[in-house]
Order: sequence, then C-alpha cells, then structure tokens
Amino acid sequence: MERLDFDLLFRWFVGLGIDDAVWDHSVFSKNRDRLLEAEIAAKFLAAILTQPEVKRLLSSDHFSVDGTLVEAWASLKSFKPRSGSEEPPSDGGGRNEEVDFRGEKRTNQTHASTTDPDAMLYRKGPGMEAKLCFIGHALMENRHGLFVAARLTKVSGHAERLAALDMIEAHANRPGAITLAADKGFDAANFVMELREINVTPHIAQNTTRRSAIDRRTTRHSGYQLSQCARKRIEEGFGWMKTIGGIRRMKYRGREKVASIFTLAAAAYNLIRIPKLMEAT
Repeated sequence: MERLDFDLLFRWFVGLGIDDAVWDHSVFSKNRDRLLEAEIAAKFLAAILTQPEVKRLLSSDHFSVDGTLVEAWASLKSFKPRSGSEEPPSDGGGRNEEVDFRGEKRTNQTHASTTDPDAMLYRKGPGMEAKLCFIGHALMENRHGLFVAARLTKVSGHAERLAALDMIEAHANRPGAITLAADKGFDAANFVMELREINVTPHIAQNTTRRSAIDRRTTRHSGYQLSQCARKRIEEGFGWMKTIGGIRRMKYRGREKVASIFTLAAAAYNLIRIPKLMEAT
C-alpha cells in the first residue's frame, strides 16, 4: 500500500492513474476472500491451458503425479494439547519462551497448532525432523512437463493417492490409452485397481521391498520405461515453486489460502516455461 503512493509501476499494474486516490488496505482482504470462494486460482490455471497455442504443447494421453511437503506458517511451539491442559508459561519468558519437548509424546490426535489448526505434524521419513505442514499435489503432462492440475491437502498416509485419483479423473474414462506415472509410494493394490477401473494404465515404479501391484503386464512395454523417465521432471517444477515461487514455507494460514497460493505458483511455473516452449516448437 505504501508503494502505491509513490511507485508508478505499482499504479500501472493495478490500473491507477498518477493522481487517483489509493483505496483502503482492507479492500485487499475483502477481495482475497472473494477470490478464494470463487476458486480463481484453479480457474486461472485452467484458462492458461485452454489457450490454443498452449493446448498444442500438451499431451492428452500421458501424465505423471507426485506430491511435496509445504511447510506451514506456524511454529512447533504452537503445537499444543487439544484439551488445553498445558500449564501456562512462567513469568519472564515473554512471548517466545523456551519450551522443552524432550520425552513428550505429541501426535495429531492429541495436539493441534494454535497458529494454523489446519496444519499437521508430519515426518517425511525415519530419523527426519517432524514439521507442521501440508501436502501439495500436482498432475503433469509428460510431453513438455507442464502442470495441468494442482491440489493441496492436509497430511495423511493416503493423501497423495486420493489427490491423484481426483486430478486424473478429468482425463480418464475415454477411448485410448491413458497412462499415469508415479513413484513407488503410489504402489498400492487398491490405488492400481481404481486406476484401471477408470481406464488409466498405472505406470508406477515398483516397490521392491514388498509384493508390487505392478507386474510384467505393465513393465514389459517400452512406454513404461519412458514414463519412468518423464515422471522425474515433476521435481523440477516443485523445485522452482519452492525456490522462486515462495512455497517452501507459506506465509499464509489456513488450508484454503495455502491451496490458492500453491495453485497460483503452479500456474506461474507454466507461464515461465510456455514462451520458451513455443519458441522452440
């Protein structure tokens, strides 16, 4: 708001003349709520993909899916018992008093963040640090690695597979071979069965630590190997979104706001890459 008072570029961007009065800052908050209710971020991503010049770049048959952790704008100190039985902080520590969590068992069933109740405690792997976070999901077409759908959910063991089914459903149940590539975390019998029920061929990496749901019926085809190579490009998009798009740690609270920003970051990644792809083709 301060920049709008003196920066001509800011005024040009929002459509204000040199002598026009600047509106009250609360206008941004009210408009943000309207944008969230109308799901503008998802519609913006879809509008980019429906442009004729962009549509020619997309594959309509081969896709990849994956998820990434998005750290919430909340401290671990805000993760407190749901019952409210925690003792109040002693005097002299201020707002950011030292807290010793050693020996205390904290789970999402017994604790919740007072800063962002939608964020949940999650550890990516054994021995790794647990963080308050969400999971961002993306569906990528395999021809040029552009995002065609994005979702953000609370963390859970089944969140990635449920989001994958939700995103691929719009492209499924039609004639022709539709493939979906994913890493071995998606190698689950129920997930593979549900994909086949909607006429999607699961090109999922085999989990060799147990009996895989993917067998020679799938892996013997050359297209399976191509999908395994293409699916790794989705990490390039996540990397850009975290380092440049600013989603490594969100500065917004609440799943709806974080989901909107995540989807806008996916759209921005497409906008960065599309001009280069159009020039090359």
